[in-house]
Amino acid sequence: MASLLIITGPPGAGKSTVSALLTRQARQSVLVEGDRFFDFLAEGAIEPWLPESRYQNEVVTEAAAAATGRFAADYETVYDGVVGPWFLPTFARATGLTELDYVVVLPGVETCLARVQTRVGHGFTDEDATREMHHEFAVSQVDQRHVLLGDSMNPEDIVEAIRSARATGHLRHIIDS
Repeated sequence: MASLLIITGPPGAGKSTVSALLTRQARQSVLVEGDRFFDFLAEGAIEPWLPESRYQNEVVTEAAAAATGRFAADYETVYDGVVGPWFLPTFARATGLTELDYVVVLPGVETCLARVQTRVGHGFTDEDATREMHHEFAVSQVDQRHVLLGDSMNPEDIVEAIRSARATGHLRHIIDS
């Protein structure tokens, strides 16, 4: 049966590493890298962490979700991107699905900052934006069963924790129509 797992969190949380590991374990899988949808904005793009980007982010989120939902109808699909609890209803409705699995990977802010500052081949390096996005996730209203505090866990441990939580339905999010 096909499915959708959203792996989210602030920059430097380890989303991409964990997402890649999970998709490699599935027989037929799709990895949707959410940041890539911002690359479609040709002119007039606003940095997505700025307050004035809200409408732009909503459009990009809905477009990414629609594509992701289509893949998830037929493949084990992992969405790797920033889908904070504040955007989960928008994303979820745009998938066209009835349910999905949702996990926030949330190591400490210093861990996220260190990873953002040292990663290679990634265009995002903004320390202030990393701090702000981490804060937004840390104070968000999300059921704690969806949160993995990943400071003391390596990527393989996080993958195993996600697999176990999915198997018991702890990451399930029913989509309101």
